[in-house]
Amino acid sequence: MSKQSGASGFEELARESLLYPQEQPALLKNKENHLVIGIPKELATFENRVPITPDAVAVLVANGHEVIVEAGAGDAAHFSDREYSEAGAQIEYSREKVFEANFVLKVEPPTFEELELMKPHHTLVSALPMAKLTAEYIQAVNQKRLTCFAFEFIEDKTGNMPVVRAMSEIAGSTVLLIAAEYLNTINEGRGIILGGITGVPPTKVVIIGAGTVAEYAARTALGLGAEVKIFDNNIYKLRRLKYALGQHVYTSTLNTLLLREALSEADVAIGAVRAQEGRTPCIVTEDMVRAMKPNSVIIDVSIDQGGVFETSELRTHRKPVFKKYDVIHYCVPNIASRVAHTSSIALSNIFTPWILEIGESGGVEKMMQRNPWFMKGAYAFRGKLTNAGVAKKLGMQYSDISLLLAGL
Repeated sequence: MSKQSGASGFEELARESLLYPQEQPALLKNKENHLVIGIPKELATFENRVPITPDAVAVLVANGHEVIVEAGAGDAAHFSDREYSEAGAQIEYSREKVFEANFVLKVEPPTFEELELMKPHHTLVSALPMAKLTAEYIQAVNQKRLTCFAFEFIEDKTGNMPVVRAMSEIAGSTVLLIAAEYLNTINEGRGIILGGITGVPPTKVVIIGAGTVAEYAARTALGLGAEVKIFDNNIYKLRRLKYALGQHVYTSTLNTLLLREALSEADVAIGAVRAQEGRTPCIVTEDMVRAMKPNSVIIDVSIDQGGVFETSELRTHRKPVFKKYDVIHYCVPNIASRVAHTSSIALSNIFTPWILEIGESGGVEKMMQRNPWFMKGAYAFRGKLTNAGVAKKLGMQYSDISLLLAGL
């Protein structure tokens, strides 16, 4: 046997025994499925959340997507640029480059200047606080012919709103900690402990609304030993809430006389009503607030939709409280931003599989065409307003998104 034939025989043997080193095939990006995801740094005062964590970036990159993170975007939530870079993200110091991505994901809505940086027909995903929304903003979105999704409108396959649910859980758990903070003597509150101890009457908490915020606020209040009363006009929600809490709790429909009496005795009142469309109804009148105990605390979680209390005024984390009729009011819309690390992980857990499914479907438009539940999260499509609630609030015309998709 010649040397050449011997080498050939060894080569064949090596291949058969899997000893022959093989080149690893490179991952080829499918242009149709490939998303370039831009994560800008939030400019809004005290908005500390970031919608995607480094762990999520690693998953998205491994699935063929590209992630561009603006330098410092995760600092406030304690996720460093180094963590993002090691996970596979491109760290970018130019905001222009970040907003050129075909899929921009952020928490607060972009400013008018940021909208100008976006490219036509690209996708924007952010919150959309109805209380601050203007027709000028929607017109700016439409001029760019953007497709926009709002955190507040995004639904899953079962019809639930995962972002609203997650942020409501966090807000509900946090709201009693805020109440305890402003009830204490140092903050010129009533000087009482939130809850109850032996020989001292328990704190009285009134919750208006029986949704997710109410559930988690009630759990926390009951765990501390407070006396809780919950008001809502939806009997099914009240029944579900009593079952979820697993213990006896006072519930009532929104009877004006009963609510007035409960508020007059309350140490803490929480507004937790979520409107299906447009503004939250004003339930607690100025006269009811005037009759509350001096230095009692109102926390209006619904302030981002206008507020449950007639005396509520929009505030920020810089100066979150004010007094009216000697009652302390806390009216900050982004309560979840107080616990930015936890909130960011919660958002990331929702958006990561959501984005992966968009990629697997062949892009945003194909995802909407194939999944009617997905299109409900959009409020604008290629320069057309598509959400009835937004249109009603702003007095604008809107288009049926299913008809727009059918015309593609």
